Amino acid sequence: MPAVPLLRPQEAVRAFEKHGWQVARQRGSHIVLTKVEHVATLSIPDHREVAGGTLRVLISKAGLTAEEFLAAL
Repeated sequence: MPAVPLLRPQEAVRAFEKHGWQVARQRGSHIVLTKVEHVATLSIPDHREVAGGTLRVLISKAGLTAEEFLAAL
């Protein structure tokens, strides 16, 4: 898996939105994304930047590869 850069939360949200995810709500310091045909939800922490490990887990929960996600940036 290629290295995933540190991103701001809004950059990560935009990349997931390009793959069909939508912002459902923001509860506290987490942005929750949903996708109609997908069972899982993605919870992106709304901090200064999203850690690389957290982002890798979110990418895999979304059913994407790192290459697909990075192409959406």
